[in-house]
Amino acid sequence: MFCLAQFLDAFNNSALFSAIPVLEESMGITGSESVWVISAFQLTFASFLLISGRISDVYNTKNAFLGGVSALGLLSVGAGFVNHKITIIILRALIGISSAMTIPSALTLLVNTFPDPLQQARAIGIFGGCGAIANVLGLLIGAIFVQWASFHWVFWFVGLVSLPVAFCGLFIIPSEVTKSVDEPDKGIAKWKSLDVIGVAILTVALILFIFAVTSGSADGWATAAVLVPLIISILMTAGFFYWETIIPVDKAAIPPRTWFYNNFSVLFGVALLPFFWWTSIFIIFTTLWQDIFHWSAISTAIHMLPIGVVAFAMSFTGSLSRVISPKWIILTGLSLLAVATILLALGGGQPDQYWPFVFPAFSLGSAGAMLTYTHTNIAMFQAAPASMAGTVGAIFNGALQFGSAIGLAAVSSIETSVEATHGGPQENDGRAAAFWFLLGIVSLEFISVSCFYQRKTDHQPQPKSRDYDNAAAQQSNEKRTRFSDLSNDATTTTTTVEMTNSPV
Repeated sequence: MFCLAQFLDAFNNSALFSAIPVLEESMGITGSESVWVISAFQLTFASFLLISGRISDVYNTKNAFLGGVSALGLLSVGAGFVNHKITIIILRALIGISSAMTIPSALTLLVNTFPDPLQQARAIGIFGGCGAIANVLGLLIGAIFVQWASFHWVFWFVGLVSLPVAFCGLFIIPSEVTKSVDEPDKGIAKWKSLDVIGVAILTVALILFIFAVTSGSADGWATAAVLVPLIISILMTAGFFYWETIIPVDKAAIPPRTWFYNNFSVLFGVALLPFFWWTSIFIIFTTLWQDIFHWSAISTAIHMLPIGVVAFAMSFTGSLSRVISPKWIILTGLSLLAVATILLALGGGQPDQYWPFVFPAFSLGSAGAMLTYTHTNIAMFQAAPASMAGTVGAIFNGALQFGSAIGLAAVSSIETSVEATHGGPQENDGRAAAFWFLLGIVSLEFISVSCFYQRKTDHQPQPKSRDYDNAAAQQSNEKRTRFSDLSNDATTTTTTVEMTNSPV
């Protein structure tokens, strides 16, 4: 039941990759606008994950989960009747919000259902594996709908699955694992505890950033239309993090103390990569194979099967984190990603290069991305207290989507810019430049994990929330004591000066 939420959210993206060429033709969507069809979902999904994580921690988790699944189903059914590009982008954004309600609540229910660390690691691994399955089946089912029905069925399929799941969840999910009870009298107080302002600031900042990045290749990077939203987005992002430090900790979408959990900051950085890599691969090769090679949607989906098959196999490696340090597993995954990205940068621009370059790159890269995804997820949950499960789940999945949305915009812009001066999309120069950029990101992640991941807390029990609260209180008391000492010293000094200057 919980894994199905992960399946539907991943399916929402992967199924549309097969439909992108058809959407461009039927709705008059340009290449840069097609990025927004994908990114609209990712942006709202990632931003509202931060609120939904808090909702999962303070409200009834079961109700939050079922409400999100129900909204996802209804909006998807409505999207299936749309034939206008602006409307479909808006609905995709709303679908992202409803999907955001499902993941943190599902992870919270999953963690509560499997409190044992070993079982929890396996459950989280399988949870991620369902996303890998959805990536493959999404491509395949989406291709079947596009080729033999219409792209509208990509949306209707999600609705037809989501609504029955929400209904069955009312009876299947036990109330014992929610660990929270709704109190209607306190509903307003709980709502006020959500960081709506912070999430709104971050969402607008990311929208402006992606708009600037996607517009740069077309309008020129030195134009006001690019520089103004880019600068505003950077300032708003800084404003978001400052806002998080001045509001109460229990209200913040990302409590500042979260970054001080052991290895949490470096793991957050790593979490930006897996979906970025997968999404870039999907969008680049779907466009290449269907628009340039003129392969059918079904043929495209079949050639991408290695990505999902290998990723699903790697999702069962969750238990390895109990005997091997997650650091070494993550570094192994990043190494496989580096090799795969080099292969794609060197070849893959011709149909006869699938087996010598693309197939091994898909296999190695998907294995590496799934190892990185699974063990980063497990390590983040082990680094934070169990009471923060909803918030941690939101931050992790938000990082996945943020990295994918921003990275896809950057890759698309680089590819378009290079193609404009190097023979167009028929040549492989633009795609190669995008993959070299991707290799640089993978290398940066490898260096950060090698240098900053600390293994001293590996295989240790999850920290208790009160441990951090007590440490924070102790630090606060120490600061007050130092301030008091300084004040007393200043008072003593002032008194001495007054006595010295006194005529008595």
